[in-house]
Amino acid sequence: MTTVYDFTVKMTNGQEKSLKEYEGRPLLIVNTASKCGLTPQFKGLQELYEKYKDQGLEILGFPCDQFNNQEFDNIDETTQFCQLNYGVTFPIFAKIDVNGENTDPLFSFLKEQKKGILSKNIKWNFTKFLVDQNGQVVERYAPTTEPLKMENDLEKLLS
Repeated sequence: MTTVYDFTVKMTNGQEKSLKEYEGRPLLIVNTASKCGLTPQFKGLQELYEKYKDQGLEILGFPCDQFNNQEFDNIDETTQFCQLNYGVTFPIFAKIDVNGENTDPLFSFLKEQKKGILSKNIKWNFTKFLVDQNGQVVERYAPTTEPLKMENDLEKLLS
């Protein structure tokens, strides 16, 4: 059975990273954007990360420019923006596509595991996927779901 841990993703420096490094830990995987009305969710994501990282939670951010070009062209600008404005310390990866013919394979898998309402496509920035310690998607959250509203689901996975 395929799991999230079977995928490799690109880091901001272009090197590849196996998600196997996160095996056995719950993950929150998010497609992000720096210039979106939902960008302040970085604050809530960082709060969750700080509160639960010692219990094993990892948050993985994947910048995406597919929704009204709301991401910087240069990935260094993206990471600096996240760190300076929201204190982000969880990993931010290289910019990807989450829909269409160039969809990143990880996001193809996530969307197959948990379809959205009416469609499996991602409708906007900050769609969030909660992955259990076995690498399976257990929940998909709408872009407008505030990160702290996911806390109960996270705590269930961590207990």
